[in-house]
Amino acid sequence: MSSSSTPVTFENPRKVMKKVLSLSQSEGDGATVRRSIGGCELPNLDPFLLLDEFSVSKPAGFPDHPHRGFETVTYMLDGAFTHQDFSGRKGTIRTGDVQWMTAGRGIVHSEMPAADGVQKGLQLWINLASKDKMIEPRYQEIESKDISQAEKDGVAVRIIAGEAFGVRSPVYTRTPTMYMDFTMQPGSQLHLPIPEGWNAFVYIIEGEGVFGKENAVPASAHHCLVLGAGDGLSVWNRSGAPLRFALAAGQPLNEPVVQQGPFVMNSRAQIQQAMEDYYYGRNGFEKASQWSSA
Repeated sequence: MSSSSTPVTFENPRKVMKKVLSLSQSEGDGATVRRSIGGCELPNLDPFLLLDEFSVSKPAGFPDHPHRGFETVTYMLDGAFTHQDFSGRKGTIRTGDVQWMTAGRGIVHSEMPAADGVQKGLQLWINLASKDKMIEPRYQEIESKDISQAEKDGVAVRIIAGEAFGVRSPVYTRTPTMYMDFTMQPGSQLHLPIPEGWNAFVYIIEGEGVFGKENAVPASAHHCLVLGAGDGLSVWNRSGAPLRFALAAGQPLNEPVVQQGPFVMNSRAQIQQAMEDYYYGRNGFEKASQWSSA
């Protein structure tokens, strides 16, 4: 890591290879999302399948729906969401909390606003390797106060997964992943190593910053920046306001991705099997037909 007085630059810095503005669209039941990864401009970024910045007010939300073959990571930026699933599990995540859900062989759940006003957050879908797609579902839920945090030279970070500034997150990532929420004060800079060979992106939550190289054009809120190969990311906040962004990087699985809505497998036959399993209530979906969150 560098300090602002003695910047460390990378031999091979990761540059911004693609810039995608996430536009608002309808999703679920009356909810609004800004989708960057998972949209037509950026179908996926191995191992990442989808990134939504959601904005939801009652009575809208994401009623009962299934998943198989990947993980969903929900990070609340503002407000609260209640999650319940067909195994009887129910919980509420609030501002700054994280729910890391491994759907594995199958889950049916609902995600609905738990407070008045607008609930905002990020949902990231992370693919599972073929050997892990049919594992038992599991959850890792971390309250805001328990998320690893660090601060250095005007740069604060909340470490959802991975390591930064010598501080590590307790979250177990089946697909090797780093996922962080950075806030940079005006005039600060960041030089963060990212494992070689991993795919990485930045999603700007608010403010604007210069990413990748010092003479790059500043990028602003709601943009997803896909980073190229290299040994680390450099960021400069030359604006007069704080810059907040999420950074995610993951080891690519290099396996076929076949997706049909909430099912992500490796072949069409496996997708057909998932749809039949859900419809007939088998192979992990046994409780599906008897359950309703309402």
